[in-house]
Amino acid sequence: MSTFKTVMRRILNLPEPQGGKNAANPPADAPAGQSAVPGQQQSAVAPSPVPAQAAPAPVGLQQWTDAAARLQAQAPGAPQPAPDQTAPSGKGQGKGRDVPWQIEDENSGTKFMVKVGRGALWGVVALAAITGIRSWFWAPAPPKAEQVQVNNGPTYPVQEAQAVASRFARAYLTWDENDPKPRAEALARDLSKGMDTAAGWNTRGQQEVLVAQPGPVSEEKDKRARVRVDVLVKGSASDDKSKPSDKPKDDKAKDDKSKDKKDDAKKDDASKGNDSRPVTGPRWIGLEIPVVYTSGRIVVTGQPGLVGVPQNAPAAPALTMKTADNDFSDKTRSVVEEFFGKYATSEAESVAAPGASVAALPPGVSFGSLRNWSVDEGSGGDRTGAATVTWLMGGAELEQTYRVKLTRVASAQAERWQVAEVHGGLSS
Repeated sequence: MSTFKTVMRRILNLPEPQGGKNAANPPADAPAGQSAVPGQQQSAVAPSPVPAQAAPAPVGLQQWTDAAARLQAQAPGAPQPAPDQTAPSGKGQGKGRDVPWQIEDENSGTKFMVKVGRGALWGVVALAAITGIRSWFWAPAPPKAEQVQVNNGPTYPVQEAQAVASRFARAYLTWDENDPKPRAEALARDLSKGMDTAAGWNTRGQQEVLVAQPGPVSEEKDKRARVRVDVLVKGSASDDKSKPSDKPKDDKAKDDKSKDKKDDAKKDDASKGNDSRPVTGPRWIGLEIPVVYTSGRIVVTGQPGLVGVPQNAPAAPALTMKTADNDFSDKTRSVVEEFFGKYATSEAESVAAPGASVAALPPGVSFGSLRNWSVDEGSGGDRTGAATVTWLMGGAELEQTYRVKLTRVASAQAERWQVAEVHGGLSS
């Protein structure tokens, strides 16, 4: 019966009874008031008549104990395990049996390296969760870049075409029957190779080009285009009668033979509807010139054609009328009037606002009067208004309209309004 109790105590890890042989070895967790000597116990315990025989250790624990003893014996210079003693053992040494190994704390450096390794491992796991393991081995295809459309301007050399057409138009509409060679040489610069440099002229008459103004370029296929040029010419009209002395002898002979057909000729002239508009002084002529871009330059490909010039421009949308500030207009009228008076004498900057740059008018212009001055409603240090001014030039009086900007200039003693900007015409 005592053997069974001993085995159960060992299994249940219960303390040994304090008496008999084990009285001198109290359990490690016994209260501090208990004495190791049997005669000094505070409470009398009846000793067992026969000392309890210590039960053998369980088989599993004995195997681990034997293995630890063999490992210590194999280690060179290792201390031999101490024999079992019945003296009290420390906490965690197996309830009265010495443990054949020693528990040692890990080095602080080892703990740190273990923590760093664990942190690195968890960092790799987190990176895999975020980026995906697949992206480590199969990189995703790069996104396709959107095609950026760059505006390189017109594909046709418009400016070069206008320059060539303007130069050709000046040479084409300039002629002098007494000296036809300069015209032919000027046309040869821009006409396609092999073309007739007379360009349809019958080598008669005189005409001079005053101004050649290039216009729009109409691009066509195969790098061809048509260029509009407006030309101001001065010379005899196309319907002027040729002098009898200017006619060749062959023409005179033909005139003699055609006397019999005089009546028929008059009828033909009446049916043609001649232009009776008088031609006096310079006049504008429109010209369309065919060109092509080849071998890195613009070349005229053939004879141009006369086109009409618009006589009247279309109507423009009306400007939005703004409400005028009459009180402020009256207050600043003298400022604007003084400015335009100085403007005509090249002294505008003396009365303009600080920092304003106003170019002087050319000589021969005199200030007439300020007929109207109206300032738009508003507030702040800058105000804008419209001025109607008359100038005296060339023996005449000319009325013009300006857009004037006033700015407030303040000093320690006073403040005043001065002209900061002036622009011709009303665009807004």
